[in-house]
Amino acid sequence: METTDSVGRIGTREALLGYERTLDCVHCGLCLQACPTYRSWGMEPDSPRGRIVIMRAIAEGRMQPSDTALRHLDLCLGCRACESVCPAGVRYGEMLEFMRHETNRAPREPFALRALVPHPRRLRATFAMLRFMQRTGLVAMGRSLGLPRRFFGPAVGALEPELPPVAPASLRAPIPRRTAAVGTTRGRVALLEGCLASQMFGAVNRATVRVLARVGFEVIAPEKQGCCGALHLHQGFLEHGRDLARHTIENFERTGADVYVVNSAGCGSAMKEYVHLLADEPAWAPRAAEFSKRVRDVSELLASIELPPMPHRVSRRVAYHDACHLAHGQKIVREPRQLLRRIPGVELVALRDSDQCCGSAGIYNVVEYESAMQVLERKIDCIAEAKPDVVAAGNPGCLLQIVVGAKRRGLRIEVVHPIELVDRAYHGDPPSA
Repeated sequence: METTDSVGRIGTREALLGYERTLDCVHCGLCLQACPTYRSWGMEPDSPRGRIVIMRAIAEGRMQPSDTALRHLDLCLGCRACESVCPAGVRYGEMLEFMRHETNRAPREPFALRALVPHPRRLRATFAMLRFMQRTGLVAMGRSLGLPRRFFGPAVGALEPELPPVAPASLRAPIPRRTAAVGTTRGRVALLEGCLASQMFGAVNRATVRVLARVGFEVIAPEKQGCCGALHLHQGFLEHGRDLARHTIENFERTGADVYVVNSAGCGSAMKEYVHLLADEPAWAPRAAEFSKRVRDVSELLASIELPPMPHRVSRRVAYHDACHLAHGQKIVREPRQLLRRIPGVELVALRDSDQCCGSAGIYNVVEYESAMQVLERKIDCIAEAKPDVVAAGNPGCLLQIVVGAKRRGLRIEVVHPIELVDRAYHGDPPSA
């Protein structure tokens, strides 16, 4: 929607809202040490406060949206750690998405976001092909010829050898549409399977279903669900993100579930914010508001109820990493730790800077590889210092990023979602794939 305004470069609703958000900042500087990129480089334009100054100057026409100016916005992780320490309640994440939308220099979305991520069948076929190529040696052959780097860029070329192998088809298949509660039913929940997460972390979804059923929930997996739009929104592709949000709302409404459960921090954060994303659409605003009220992270839900006894010990030293969009986006910090402490045998060890970003940040570690690796190094320093057996994190991007960092450092640790440890406490160690 076009908007007329006295402010120089404002032309759309998104730009106007982004500009209004910049006026909330009082420039106190409390965000500086919370910001991973400011801690990396010590440059004011690469701090939240500095980026807000840039956004405001562009919106008012005092600064050209040049490559140099926009580069500082590109380098933002969008981790929202600044929001957790801001005394003025600045909604920085929303502002960044609006401004990225308004100043987006890419004529089209990246191929993966446009043609793969929103399409479950294409995504499954892609991962099936990748598994075949891994098992037949074609991936190793292509790696020796430098093909990942040549066709997908240096970031993918560097990351690909250190990523875990693609899971077997049994873990990548859609989860059952309905799973009955064990014993007395305490409610019905609908579970988001996710897009990339469903193919890369199918074991997490299955652990989530087993645990929810074990504690008394009927679990529904909505049909035809796909991407929730989180990755698109994070990169500023708001219109596609809204389309995916509407699709998600429709699918989950049909389930009749009391609660919508998510085990991915970034997805849960986006879904809880549909209420703001669709606020100006009369046909969707009430539905989005009702939808967002029902969204719960799986740790948030489980920590809020009395759980049946867990019969199996999980004798591990566990360090918990706060996924950014869980700690800063959803303000969920205590609940995952409370859940982990309930597991027999778990020793929860302190992790310094546990709420600092690991550098994954959606697709940041692909599009801003060097910066992401600098941020990751600090996270791995903290993990090495804590000496855990296991690192637990509630977001698939974090899990992959920490696996890469631990492998590079030679740390012999297991990296899991907290729900996988809860599942072991109820059902024992899972069979090897």
